[in-house]
Amino acid sequence: MALRADLLPALAAFESAARHQNFTHAAEELHLTASAVSHHVRKLESRLGVSLFQRHARGVSLTAEGRQLADAASTALADMDGVVHKLRTQGDEQARIRVTTLHSLAYTWLIPRLPDFSQRHPDIRLNLDTEIALTRFDDGGPDLGIRHGPGHWPGLSAHHLMDDEMFPVASPGMRGFADIATPADLLGQRLIADHTRQGWLDWFRAADLRGARIDEYHTFSDTSDALSAAAHGLGVFLARQRIAAPYLASGRLARLPGPTLKARWSYYVVYPAHRRLRPAAATFVDWLLAQGQD
Repeated sequence: MALRADLLPALAAFESAARHQNFTHAAEELHLTASAVSHHVRKLESRLGVSLFQRHARGVSLTAEGRQLADAASTALADMDGVVHKLRTQGDEQARIRVTTLHSLAYTWLIPRLPDFSQRHPDIRLNLDTEIALTRFDDGGPDLGIRHGPGHWPGLSAHHLMDDEMFPVASPGMRGFADIATPADLLGQRLIADHTRQGWLDWFRAADLRGARIDEYHTFSDTSDALSAAAHGLGVFLARQRIAAPYLASGRLARLPGPTLKARWSYYVVYPAHRRLRPAAATFVDWLLAQGQD
């Protein structure tokens, strides 16, 4: 007898009843009544021409034929469950993208904007990695990244995201803040630096203070830490506008007198040139580039 689709509900009811050795427990698991489970089992027995259960006062037990079918049904359902789980996992992975960027940009620019992306694309999941070192885009690595640099990296496609500018900031509560009226007054303050290639020397030159003795009193490897230090009154920091924006908006930092210095490097969205972006990653890239126009 060929297995027909109309027998699948009966097989499911039988498998559950055989596993529990109880029609009532099977009914609870399948959200059916005990009589419905019994009906499915009798239908299957009628089609097969054999008894699958011995019925007695204390319940039911499998016959030899029932045991054979129960073993086969259990194996088949387990195999199907494994395939369904694998397919669901593959679907989840297709909708999961891994993004690498600097911690400072993620914390102050990207993360505050992510609720907008999540609302627009609720099925896309993000893995966000923040590292100082450049991440390798090997197989199994990130789908894409946001980098701050000259705009060209071997083996990567780079799309311009946004430019930036730099200016000095400090906490309004910093000692001596009220006495700063000109760029020259900054020379008497404790200057905070990070590891960017463009710093205080460039800014003081732009302020026509060439040859001045510049003392970078505190240095941080992470720009986020440098901003936090400035916000706590530790000193004056030469900040990038894109990253300092939330600090300025909240009043934790205030801009100081002096010129605005165009940042030498810009932000770029990058991904392997040899690898076609998956649809979810392409969607995220389009959203990022739109955000960079704000």
